[in-house]
Amino acid sequence: MRRRTLTAAGEPPVRMYHVSKSYMAGQYALHDVSLEVRRGEFIFLTGASGAGKTTLLELIFAEETPSEGQILVLGRNVARLGAGAIPALRRRVGVVFQDFKLLAERTIEENVRLALDVVGTPRRDARSRVFAMLKSVGLQHRRFHHPLSLSGGEQQRVALARALVNEPEILLADEPTGNLDPELTIEIMDLIVKASTRGTTVIVATHDHSLIERYGKRVLRLEGGRIAEDIPAATPTAGAMA
Repeated sequence: MRRRTLTAAGEPPVRMYHVSKSYMAGQYALHDVSLEVRRGEFIFLTGASGAGKTTLLELIFAEETPSEGQILVLGRNVARLGAGAIPALRRRVGVVFQDFKLLAERTIEENVRLALDVVGTPRRDARSRVFAMLKSVGLQHRRFHHPLSLSGGEQQRVALARALVNEPEILLADEPTGNLDPELTIEIMDLIVKASTRGTTVIVATHDHSLIERYGKRVLRLEGGRIAEDIPAATPTAGAMA
């Protein structure tokens, strides 16, 4: 499938300028964060629990709005988006959650097809794209099964297929391997890295430092809601996918 690129060539898909987010007066989940993410870049977001990782992802996804500062996502100012414009932005951003968030009453095919149904993709085309995406994660033979009949690793692969089937320009993943064993963790991460090589901008929140070392990507370490370190990408270690 050919990737759709809707933002201007060379325009960073994510830019933050002195962004803060507080839920109570004087208590900041994020404080004075400035950040630029290049198109096709892969970033690991790390830090202790409560450091602000999930909040940062929610701001990019327009799940939350900043208390201070400006956020530009795919050329749109998130703080100024009306309620009607948010769904259009979210259709260009794929999200993978640690707890999968699959609909138990729907088949695997139906779960993955949701993103295509929302944008009005013709059913025949949607089924073809879903089959191809499930094949890429090795689950085309389970497409008529329901989520609860799958293992945790298989459910996470379905969640990833759902996030990618609409060819998003940005992929956000919040602890996507936190519930998986080491072998499945690498399997899922390899699929996410593969998406970035096709041009998707990827931000992965993780506590797993072995993944950070294995893949050698840019690392943002948050501490107390601030960016404590911004470590540039390095050469991946042996065995990692570029």
